[in-house]
Amino acid sequence: MLKRWTWLTLVLGVFGGGSSLARADCSNLLDFDLPKLAEDTRVNLCSEYSGQVLLIVNTASKCAFTKQYEGLEALYSRYREQGFAVLGFPSNEFGGQEPGSEEQIQNFCRTTYGVQFPMFAKSRVRGADADPFWKSLVAASGTTPKWNFYKYLIGRDGQVIDTYSSMTSPESRTLTQQIEQALAVEQ
Repeated sequence: MLKRWTWLTLVLGVFGGGSSLARADCSNLLDFDLPKLAEDTRVNLCSEYSGQVLLIVNTASKCAFTKQYEGLEALYSRYREQGFAVLGFPSNEFGGQEPGSEEQIQNFCRTTYGVQFPMFAKSRVRGADADPFWKSLVAASGTTPKWNFYKYLIGRDGQVIDTYSSMTSPESRTLTQQIEQALAVEQ
């Protein structure tokens, strides 16, 4: 028998058009509909990524850390089938290092680094003007991005496991060990 709130959520999802069963079981951190990079589509993080291990990264195309796109794509390829995703969020807040349009950013990421991991619309990631998703992420982690390619590791339960500075490369043993440990956790 379904719990009362789960049943109600299912009914609202079928007849109300807004909620889904996945959302009822999703953490508040992932309860956001976000626009994809250079597309007219939105993705509900709960529906798409609930139960997965996520590495959320604010990115920039003209930064000394931009070469990390290659390592992020390698992580995504290596662990994707185990329930892992990298979510990229271009931001122009640090040194104006992401000045291009969303189409330019998407083209750069795909042609230069072969990026296939999900990329979202250009975002504001810090301060009072931060996008609501980033305000929630900062509140949950207690850490504001310090620069481009700041990383947040989210567990299958939708909770922040750890944060990593821009200096932490995607190939870092510390990071890959924590990803592997998070993937080993049963949902």
